[in-house]
Amino acid sequence: MNIMIWAFAGAVLGWAGYAFLGYNEGRGKIVSVIIGALGGVLGGEMIAPLFAASNAVAGAFSASGLVYAAVFAAASLAVGNVVYNKWGV
Repeated sequence: MNIMIWAFAGAVLGWAGYAFLGYNEGRGKIVSVIIGALGGVLGGEMIAPLFAASNAVAGAFSASGLVYAAVFAAASLAVGNVVYNKWGV
């Protein structure tokens, strides 16, 4: 369930980055949503366990994990935007 929450949070950030900040305008809205969702999942699965406190129940929802997922999704969107602007990929 956590993976779906992280992916949804990242997708929402991807959409907001496209709609309000103009990230990845050349690629389109769908690509921004996908980059955000993948960034959210990677942030929740890989980065959050490194820095967040462990849960009392394994697999339980963690607000700090959601924050790390959102931060990593935003960072993924920013990196994707820089790569697109610099190299057109």
